Amino acid sequence: MLMSGSGRAARVHYLPGTFRLLSDGDHVVCAVTGARIPLHELRYWSVERQEPYVDAAASLKGEQAAGSR
Repeated sequence: MLMSGSGRAARVHYLPGTFRLLSDGDHVVCAVTGARIPLHELRYWSVERQEPYVDAAASLKGEQAAGSR
C-alpha cells in the first residue's frame, strides 16, 4: 500500500477525541520517549500542550512533567 508522506513526520493539530493533519506524513514523534508513532496507531495526546504520546505511560509522564512546571 502506498502512503502519502511515507517516512516523514506529519504536522498534526490535536483536538478532543480526534486530530487533524496539517501536513502530510505517516507518523508523529512521542513528546516523552522520542518514539515514532504511526498515525494509524496514534491513541494518546494532549490537546492543551499539542503533544503526542506513544502509550498511556508516556501520557502520564507528560502530564506529570507539565504539572511540575
